[in-house]
Amino acid sequence: MDSILIIDDEPQIRKLLSRMMELEGYEVFQATDCQSTLKQLKLHTPQVALCDVFLPDGHGVDLVLTMKKLYPELEIILLTAHGNIPDGVQAIKNGAFDYITKGDDNNKIIPVVSRAMEQAKKNIGEKAKPEEAHTYSFETIKGKSNCMQQTVALAQKVAATDVTVLLTGETGTGKEVFAQAIHRNSLRKENAFVAINCSAFSKDLLESEIFGHKAGSFTGAMKDKKGLFEVANNGTIFLDEIGEMAFELQAKLLRVLESGEYIKIGDTKPTKVNVRIISATNRDLKKEIEQGNFREDLYYRLSVFQIHLPPLRERKEDIEILARTFIRLFSNKLGKQVEGMTPEFLTALKAADWRGNIRELRNVIERSMIICDKQLTLQDLPIEIQNSQQEELTSKNYSEFELAAMEKHHITKVLQYTKGNKTEASRLLKIGLTTLYRKIEEYGISL
Repeated sequence: MDSILIIDDEPQIRKLLSRMMELEGYEVFQATDCQSTLKQLKLHTPQVALCDVFLPDGHGVDLVLTMKKLYPELEIILLTAHGNIPDGVQAIKNGAFDYITKGDDNNKIIPVVSRAMEQAKKNIGEKAKPEEAHTYSFETIKGKSNCMQQTVALAQKVAATDVTVLLTGETGTGKEVFAQAIHRNSLRKENAFVAINCSAFSKDLLESEIFGHKAGSFTGAMKDKKGLFEVANNGTIFLDEIGEMAFELQAKLLRVLESGEYIKIGDTKPTKVNVRIISATNRDLKKEIEQGNFREDLYYRLSVFQIHLPPLRERKEDIEILARTFIRLFSNKLGKQVEGMTPEFLTALKAADWRGNIRELRNVIERSMIICDKQLTLQDLPIEIQNSQQEELTSKNYSEFELAAMEKHHITKVLQYTKGNKTEASRLLKIGLTTLYRKIEEYGISL
């Protein structure tokens, strides 16, 4: 997500600018002086900085020069006081993108920030590698809730080590994103990151995928095959849904953890590897141990450092920033300009249970954007979320007629999107085709 650092020692100005930038869909970080600015830049690497001239421990114009030397890709907009043009001119010479006089119409700030962000992206694109590294950096993990900040802080600390990590949490909470970020911030970041879902294969196929096999070791093994551990040598392997791994195969994985070697299917000599293992599960592995489904010794080797990812319903203050991130993502993907979301739309998002967590929220935003006009409204949400929100409104003395009107409007928009294709509309609405025909007749919908 595009991010901005606001540098000002006046709390009210920081609060105002932060809110403006957040409403534009940017992620915002704050600093109050030169020292905290350099810490924030190192921690978050934003693309744009809005910097005041007068800071408690230095001058903003000089700070511009320092920031550009350390972070050439960063674009800096200086905030000058009382039309102090000489400061602005000197800032440009020091590498600032532009300067804005404090007290000017705030609407002037947004276009300047937008242009600076575009330039910053060009700067980053011209660097050698690392769009991929940035994609999986900790800065891309969205969330300002305390529980999420604590989770990210733990992951950042363990990333610099080489210990095994066990990520726990419900499906859809972003465990692979965390695994990628840990790898990209580790000493192994220049080597391979290999991910495999242990629940996607049978025992025999999973063994072959992970450890490889020799030609002729079983029917269909026409040639030698490298396993994923060999592919990930000197890098990181991510074993998702580790709780689904067959009990017999767990012993072989334990040997890798203990000795750094394993024997391929059909081979007689061991293969040595140097791989960091990050695993993840949505199961309670301690209960699986009690039930005899998971090895206790393997559990303790995998969970040297354990991180629990909180479900979305426990971090609802993060829903808005996640939603805005997905809106920007799908605006590009769908080639559709959407002017944000209405307050009712956001309220409904925050009221939903999100049993599918971030993955479900992402899918709902994408679906809503497909059928929306210029702005995401309550009627663009799936009917079950609308109904849930409407039940709350009804309890506050809203008439039930609004629910029917809302449903009619939503069905009409979906039918317009599918150009009258009722089979496709029923699939998108997640209702039976017969039910759709009945509601079309009931509401008198015509296209």
